[in-house]
Amino acid sequence: MADHGPGDLRLTEVTKSFERFTAVDDISLTIPQGSFFALLGPSGCGKTTTLRMVAGLEQPTRGSIHIGDVDVTALKPYQRNVNTVFQSYALFPHLNIIDNVAFGLRQRKDADWKRKAQEALDLVELGHTARKRPPQLSGGMQQRVALARALVNRPDVLLLDEPLGALDLKLRRQMQIELKRIQSEVGLTFIHVTHDQEEAMTMADTIAVMNAGRIEQLADPTTLYEKPASTFVANFLGQSNLLPAQVAGDPTDGLATVRTQDGDDLVVAAEHLPAGIREVWVGVRPEKLRLGGDGRNQLRGVVTDASFTGVATQYLVRLPWDKEVVVVQQNDGSGKLPVGENVTVSWEAGQEFILDQRQDADAGAEIDDE
Repeated sequence: MADHGPGDLRLTEVTKSFERFTAVDDISLTIPQGSFFALLGPSGCGKTTTLRMVAGLEQPTRGSIHIGDVDVTALKPYQRNVNTVFQSYALFPHLNIIDNVAFGLRQRKDADWKRKAQEALDLVELGHTARKRPPQLSGGMQQRVALARALVNRPDVLLLDEPLGALDLKLRRQMQIELKRIQSEVGLTFIHVTHDQEEAMTMADTIAVMNAGRIEQLADPTTLYEKPASTFVANFLGQSNLLPAQVAGDPTDGLATVRTQDGDDLVVAAEHLPAGIREVWVGVRPEKLRLGGDGRNQLRGVVTDASFTGVATQYLVRLPWDKEVVVVQQNDGSGKLPVGENVTVSWEAGQEFILDQRQDADAGAEIDDE
């Protein structure tokens, strides 16, 4: 019995090697038909090369690519029913909007090109711009025209290569919502390449976090954030406090005790412990920590920095063994704690994640967002 659907995209043991390096290193994944999938990672991780292989713009060195039961590995780009939306809109400035959208249809002499192009424009809520030209539209509107042009042929797979990178922050966030709405409405497979963690988490049903040509973790956004499989994923997807500790005893009643460098005992969920590992990182997201709270786990510290960000205040707290943790507190009008204040940092058992201490605590933390 097949373990894939009739229109699923499958990459099987795909590798792409260039003369001096391997860009994509033996990745296998199945992207269900009709899903919104994201390839997320820093510059040079292999995500764009993966996208180009799906599009047919690069040939794998090894491995195969299928759409449903059709092997498209060796097919030319025009032979696969795959379209791509790039960061650059690539619209024809001398053609009006509806002719831009219909360009491919008219090249193939589709008699129904006008209706299909107008429907695609209506889908992206730009039906009223049909007679305008690209220079008359804003950047966000031009990107939606490019999307309409890619959707008009109803491809099996739509590839989005950093499509929002040229937009300002406010417009980018609006387009994230718009893209998700459009994908839900048309029901096509969207594969979105991005280095922007928030963008991937906002839109995608499933995310593959890539690093050095490999998939570090494949999961839904909540799982990636709450239960990262590696320090790279923990650090790349938001901030993480990683506390070195040692498992202090056998679990009882679903809980386990770990001991910090300062000799403090912490209670953690036993299910979070990696099997057979005694030296661990106890990871806690900044917003899970509380200053002066009454959580089961409590650590003493001193405030070394306090940064007001509007809805929240971010604190740096130095623990007795010189480890600094980040604590994010929602602003409730009670005022900002001063630098130098002695505080207790607390959290409840089960709000942590735990990783093998042999992993680099700084992996993914200092990556420049391109």
